[in-house]
Amino acid sequence: QIRLVESGGGLVQPGGSLRLTCTASGFKLTNYAIGWYRQAPGREREGVSCIALSDGDTRYEDFVKVRFTISRDIAKNTVYLQMDNVKPEDTTIYYCEADPVNNCYGQSGKDYWGEGTLDTVSS
Repeated sequence: QIRLVESGGGLVQPGGSLRLTCTASGFKLTNYAIGWYRQAPGREREGVSCIALSDGDTRYEDFVKVRFTISRDIAKNTVYLQMDNVKPEDTTIYYCEADPVNNCYGQSGKDYWGEGTLDTVSS
């Protein structure tokens, strides 16, 4: 069974840190690009970051550059999103997506999605 599972969400204070995990089962991420997205209620989904598992190339949206870091552990079939210096506006559900493309600029239309993990940034 092919699955993507996100974890690591929770409640954190502004300025704090969280690490999200995206773990794949049923397939190998080696030839995929993994993207993190987020979507708040009533708002459109937006991209956050992406990593190409083939070469480790990364991409970040401007609003998370410097604060967030995406990384991979090929042996664990897992991608991480380290979120530092989080802000209240980072509060939302985060999703990971696996697309069978070799870089973060292509879309195959054959991607997989996880069910999301909720991050809440509040004091």
